[in-house]
Amino acid sequence: MSERQLEKSIEQVIELAREARNIEVFTGAGMSADSGLETYRDDKTGVWTKVDPQAMASIDAWLKDPEPIWAWYRWRAGVAARAEPNAGHRAIAYWQGSHLVDYVHVTTQNIDDLHERGGSKDVTHLHGSLFSYYCTDCQQPWEDDRNYPAQPIERLTPPLCQNCGGFIRPGVVWFGEQLPMTEWDLAEQRIAEADLMVIVGTSGIVQPAASLPEMAYQRGIPIVEISPAPTELTRWATLSWTATAAQALPALMREISA
Repeated sequence: MSERQLEKSIEQVIELAREARNIEVFTGAGMSADSGLETYRDDKTGVWTKVDPQAMASIDAWLKDPEPIWAWYRWRAGVAARAEPNAGHRAIAYWQGSHLVDYVHVTTQNIDDLHERGGSKDVTHLHGSLFSYYCTDCQQPWEDDRNYPAQPIERLTPPLCQNCGGFIRPGVVWFGEQLPMTEWDLAEQRIAEADLMVIVGTSGIVQPAASLPEMAYQRGIPIVEISPAPTELTRWATLSWTATAAQALPALMREISA
């Protein structure tokens, strides 16, 4: 895309955003990249280039040996807790609270809490949260003591459930597990009501979450993709803005608020 084509595309994005009243924002790991959190599939720095997802993100691996997985997720929770929301997170929160729209709903694949700490109130987590825990056996919730390792460690014994004695596990959705139905139904509902979908920082590879933009496409509503590079979802996009979340979203808010 030439510079002039990009400028024209951005102008059209701004116009769509000005006209929209009900917005569904769909975010992935790239949303938090400007906060210093690694994405999953970058071929050099992605999370899955450093660990085997089947070894660290599957229920079978957990049942076989939970200690390495618990240690890894507790360290990741600490990294996420120390990260700060970036300008993109704060821009979405501003949009939610503005008089410019009826609603802005966020559906995120991220397991950090940066949307919430950035000020967003209406956030649906499709893949759970690093800060939510429950018993593997009886599903009793466990209150996070926020005692995170400062550095990566190889093994850490999970706490035991006070109700049944089972191991406490991270409240994230692992490979092979079903997405939470309440959250999925809410995402579908918001897409059904939206007159604009904004996709930010997701590769569009992980299913079934990646099918949500296709639902918007099938409805015929405009779709704006904000990403530094083309993704699997670019084919569904009405318009693309080649930039990071922290670059594009504040700029968009400045324009539509002017």
